[in-house]
Amino acid sequence: MPDNLADPTFHANPHPSYASWRREGPVRQVRLASGAVAWLITRYDDARHALADPRFSKTGGDDRHPSSAIDRALSRHMLAVDPPDHTRLRRLVTAAFTARRIEALRPRISAITESLIRQFPDDPFDLIDAFAFPLPIQVICELLGIPADDRDAFRAWSNIIVGGVAYQEQFPSAAAAMVGYIQGLLAARRAEPGDDLLSGLIGARDSGDSLTEDELISMVFLLLIAGHETTVNLIGNGMYLLLAQPERWQRLCADPGLIPTAIEEFLRYESPVETATFRITTEAVDIGGRTIPAQAPVLIGLLSANRDGDRFPGPDAVELDRAPNPHLAFGHGIHYCLGAPLARLEAQIAFTALTASCPDLWLAVDESELAWRPGLLLRGLFTLPVTPG
Repeated sequence: MPDNLADPTFHANPHPSYASWRREGPVRQVRLASGAVAWLITRYDDARHALADPRFSKTGGDDRHPSSAIDRALSRHMLAVDPPDHTRLRRLVTAAFTARRIEALRPRISAITESLIRQFPDDPFDLIDAFAFPLPIQVICELLGIPADDRDAFRAWSNIIVGGVAYQEQFPSAAAAMVGYIQGLLAARRAEPGDDLLSGLIGARDSGDSLTEDELISMVFLLLIAGHETTVNLIGNGMYLLLAQPERWQRLCADPGLIPTAIEEFLRYESPVETATFRITTEAVDIGGRTIPAQAPVLIGLLSANRDGDRFPGPDAVELDRAPNPHLAFGHGIHYCLGAPLARLEAQIAFTALTASCPDLWLAVDESELAWRPGLLLRGLFTLPVTPG
């Protein structure tokens, strides 16, 4: 019988299950919260191979598009399609999402970071609500050129959209609201173009080609969701790992030169994305000692792969100076995260500022009281209560 990934105890701490599966059956069938059965890949080498193997397809070779307008608008981004569509979309988006545009954000990210820290209260507070969430959402809003005042609406819609089966009844209205909002943004930016990513996406051209309306909506949707959710979890998970063992936090505060390698270790140890988005096999595939049949849904366990002892010595230890650290937190292959440089930049600025300004932070609750968000896509805490020193 397939292992049940809907079990609340699994979500509370999936690492023991992943460790057991890597030993006893690294490629296995699992039952999802929806009741559906999928294949799960848990070892590093298998996961890295699957992420780059075109037989693990985003569409399963089926060129039909979703029938509803909402589904079409949310599923025409580069993370949801195979080549040649993926190649075309990524080239067009990359033309707007340039390294220059990202690096130009450095002073603004620093200013937002310092402003948020100055607003920290003197009493215990939630570091995610006060810092880990507002920083990346404000950055992505400014990058796209949209009002940061709407960030609470984004947060509500995003929590529902990525929350899986727990929010299935609320999903249609949240998705429709998100699509409607993005349509309004696009109309406004067409009327008044600016020097922002949204205008860049609207104007992106390559050999006479451009993004269709569905592709534009879908790409903005992806950038809004992925552009803040993963960084929220990177900052939140990293601070959890530091404050849960105060000597780690003290070491990083005393030696901020460790911040770049520490961030890579946070990405490895508590990966912000638990599993890569679904693949479907286009033919039977032999991997990890098993044969996955054709047209089977497949999950690639990034969180599990990043704790594989065959690839990482002492995988269950947090080593702030671990190097090399070839984790899969941002994926691998053609779908490698386009926003990885932005996430790293935000995290480096955030941890540098926190170590300098708040060296006396402590967890305000026992570690056992912290709750992880449900679902298989993202790995992050609901809250991270802290006490100022």
